Amino acid sequence: MSFIDELNRRKTFAIIAHPDAGKTTLTEKLLLFGGAIQTAGAVKSNKIKKATTSDFMEIEKQRGISVSTSVMAFDYKDFKVNILDTPGHEDFAEDTYRTLSAVDSVIMVIDCVKGVEPQTRKLLEVCRMRNTPVIVFVNKMDREGRNPFDLLDEIEKELKIRVRPLTWPIGIGKSFKGVYSLYEKSLNLFQGDSKTTVEETIEISDLNNGSLEKYISEDFSSQLRADVELIDGVYDDFDKKKYLQAEVSPVFFGSAVNNFGIKELLDCFVEIAPTPQGRDTDVAGEIKATDPKFSGFIFKIHANLDPKHRDRIAFLRVVSGKFERNTYYYNVREGKDMRFSNPTAFMAQQKSVIDESFPGDVIGLYDSGNFKIGDTLTEGAKFNFKGIPSFSPELFKYVTNLDPMKTKQLQKGLEQLTDEGVAQLFTKKTDGRKVLGTVGALQFEVIQHRLKSEYNASCGYDSISLYKALWIECDDKKKMDEFMLDKANHIAYDKENRPVFLAESAWLLQMAQEKFPEIKFHVKSEF
Repeated sequence: MSFIDELNRRKTFAIIAHPDAGKTTLTEKLLLFGGAIQTAGAVKSNKIKKATTSDFMEIEKQRGISVSTSVMAFDYKDFKVNILDTPGHEDFAEDTYRTLSAVDSVIMVIDCVKGVEPQTRKLLEVCRMRNTPVIVFVNKMDREGRNPFDLLDEIEKELKIRVRPLTWPIGIGKSFKGVYSLYEKSLNLFQGDSKTTVEETIEISDLNNGSLEKYISEDFSSQLRADVELIDGVYDDFDKKKYLQAEVSPVFFGSAVNNFGIKELLDCFVEIAPTPQGRDTDVAGEIKATDPKFSGFIFKIHANLDPKHRDRIAFLRVVSGKFERNTYYYNVREGKDMRFSNPTAFMAQQKSVIDESFPGDVIGLYDSGNFKIGDTLTEGAKFNFKGIPSFSPELFKYVTNLDPMKTKQLQKGLEQLTDEGVAQLFTKKTDGRKVLGTVGALQFEVIQHRLKSEYNASCGYDSISLYKALWIECDDKKKMDEFMLDKANHIAYDKENRPVFLAESAWLLQMAQEKFPEIKFHVKSEF
């Protein structure tokens, strides 16, 4: 198969949602259709009967939430589909933000009972910043939820996106019979409550030819006809070009846990979703996916993917060219060549060594500590891909060592876990105390849990009252030294040894800015 053929058959996307909208369950069912797994595990809040394929960290299995991005790939029809299942919990929004830099499109899951929720809005704003095409999947139609037309109105109003239904539910809650595909003109009905088997699709190109009544009652038939007529009258015809330009979002209805409406979603997705797209760089303009020379970037690092082996894996998105095993590639930040003998493809925590990869693919590179999030790999060209920043944390705590005999383990654990981007580590200039900064409170718990289970180290936290940690720079070395001396008690260093100003309040930050106008304060580390 030629390079262009390989490129065109790839679809790389993320699934995003508010916590508990059914995102991880949808991921499982897509894998089920792709033949990647044979049975699905059900995630039910905290009572996990069988943990889902994509949640593999111990704390995820206990809590029933996803706290790190999982990567999965499978073949469907003639396409290679790469799914990135992201954390829905807002405390892990930064991981999700970085993941969205590595995908070409998004499927957003909305709970038909709860409608649009706060985290859904935030995630969509990130998609809008990147003009990422979005497909909406309205989940849990087997529950007594909202009227589908009301839901569509809410999605348009709250998320400020235009929508176009491509499937339509027949009934809702206990009377939910299945979905009609407006895109493929076919009916999908399900009997019984089997959660793993998939029923046949019935083609009905004309809803008015009387064949509908063979499958559903007259009441449901006439309701479906009326709804479809209304849809055709209210919404414009689906335009694939507008979807690719992120101007309109196709909507699908179903129930992930019961396999309703998933096949229609997947069939349409592989047909309309964008092929791998290029990315912007700092000095070389846009690198297109069709460029023959290999390039890619690290958007995530995960320590201890397999707790039995202390492995560290960097997730690389291939942007252009072909990645080949045992070939030397140039790490732009480090300024040195690196060779990878065991690059891996993922099926959640199951890994397999690969010989080559193409644009759109996400591969795992075993890493002994050389990589940082945002690193660019090339065939020698010196440029960096843009748009993978670290944000200023919002919550802070001092780290205390509860077991002095395990100081080395604690230090190593903190280094590796903060390399993953779940939190940031600062060292105070005056007393050398470690300050952990996170976007959400749950990360402190996750770090504590992982330090214990993966590094056998125990840490506690002391409170510290901080408003923000801001990266500082100044063109005038004398002024910088003066500032550092004046604010010595409020200066810390990040892991790259860059100076950071720890502001205790908005007022104190403003005073520092007024007293030292030459100093630049940054809320992002990418400057």
